[in-house]
Amino acid sequence: MPVPDIFRQGMRRGWQVYDGSQPLPALPRFDVIIIGSGAGGGTAAEILALAGLRIAIIEEGSLKTSSDFHNDEIKAYTEMYQEGALRTTKDGSISILQGRTVGGTTTVNWTSSFRTPASTLAVWENDFGIDYANTQAMTPWFEQIEQRLNVQRWGMAPNANNDVIRLGCEQLGWGWDIIPRNVTGCWNLGYCGTGCPVNAKQSMLVTTLPTALENHAVLIHSMRAEKLEIRGDKVEGVHVRGMNASLTLSDGARSLLLADHVICAGGSINTPALLLRSRAPDPYQLLGSRTFLHPVCMTAAQFERAIDGFYGAPQSVYSDHFNETPANQERLGYKLEVPPMQPSVVAALLGSWGNENWLRMQQLGQTNIMLALMRDGFLPDCAGGQVELRSNGDATLDYPFHLAMWRTVREALWHMGQIQFAAGATKVMPLHTSADYVSSPQALAKLLDQLAYEPLRVRLSSAHVMGGCRMGSDPKNSVTRPDGRHQQLQNCWVFDGSIFPTSVGANPQLSIYAFVAKLATDLSRQLA
Repeated sequence: MPVPDIFRQGMRRGWQVYDGSQPLPALPRFDVIIIGSGAGGGTAAEILALAGLRIAIIEEGSLKTSSDFHNDEIKAYTEMYQEGALRTTKDGSISILQGRTVGGTTTVNWTSSFRTPASTLAVWENDFGIDYANTQAMTPWFEQIEQRLNVQRWGMAPNANNDVIRLGCEQLGWGWDIIPRNVTGCWNLGYCGTGCPVNAKQSMLVTTLPTALENHAVLIHSMRAEKLEIRGDKVEGVHVRGMNASLTLSDGARSLLLADHVICAGGSINTPALLLRSRAPDPYQLLGSRTFLHPVCMTAAQFERAIDGFYGAPQSVYSDHFNETPANQERLGYKLEVPPMQPSVVAALLGSWGNENWLRMQQLGQTNIMLALMRDGFLPDCAGGQVELRSNGDATLDYPFHLAMWRTVREALWHMGQIQFAAGATKVMPLHTSADYVSSPQALAKLLDQLAYEPLRVRLSSAHVMGGCRMGSDPKNSVTRPDGRHQQLQNCWVFDGSIFPTSVGANPQLSIYAFVAKLATDLSRQLA
């Protein structure tokens, strides 16, 4: 039996959904315009619409629904990711996977849902003056979102790709645990990154956005927010322009949408860029600074048994054994997980070319890849990156490397290789341009000592971007206040991961949901 398409059914019932690449009808002044429909924008839209406010949601990406999801990697990456899944840092050394579609990254992520670590909350509370950034204050918001999005520890057996972490950690005496996921009725297909064809993933596409639209919100997709109309200390509206059919250029009709309040929720990189294009007040030159990634390094391992990491829940087992970093150590913490093993992504990660790459891909069914999410931003000299504008106004992220990161890469590659060998791997390879497979821990240690740890040599990536509009109690040290309002603009709010003062230290979607749920609820009480 076909799975009902929630979005298409709603549109047939009269949801106000407009394609921004086509001429728009005359639209009224809104109470709130929300720029972005992902974790932050989608959460805020539901809360504010339920409060009776007239909401417009602007999304640069196109509308794709369950009827469009066919486990097609190339189509999904081209149509639903920033820059066709080719976004990188300014120097090209770190690839950055971010969604660009209705529902944002929540539509295409791998569903891992962790609460903000208590140690991270403590830094935000103590160093940045965010008085509610503590376990006691935030627990009710985590619980509310976990109930809303059915976040639970994954109940099925992990696929063999994830089980490598469990097996290896048990052999080594290291800690591991099961990942909570925001799914219901999951078919365990494994292609979460291409959009869920059965609406099991509880993304904004099938949860909060439908609720907002049922409560008279307006959604305009394929429409770029070019800049804010700022007069004095207030935002009057948003200058928007329609995207072309391939979403490569905003060359359509221009409009100015008016609102009493504007919420920027385009995500880290895009939100700071919008404010930069708008020449928003920035008296202390903080906008776009302290933008953090969880830089990811990886190791591949070959096994004699079947791994088949392209099937089953993409992420279901993790280890935090190395994730907590004492403040006096010159290394970063890192969380250990695995990525799904879909062929197009893995072909790029495994490296080499021609016959060698072909031979590596012939072993795809027996290959595991493990990744380390490095927890940046917690040491004094770890200032993260800077969002900048290209000559055409598009965003880019300059992300300098620091010594602690390279030390962590070396350590993480070693520990991941140990786990893989302990789980039965016959060969392990650090994902590095000068590395090949080795067949023992001793050979891996020797190889790691010989490698150069430099940009573009180590294959680095990230699917998590945070900061750039950091919140705090001191306007000399923050772009936004603890309530999410811009420090200098009276009716401009930032409700996405760009408000975080450091990286999270865990997959950030649940942190964004919970913080925005609190901030949007507080705002709804002010405005309703």
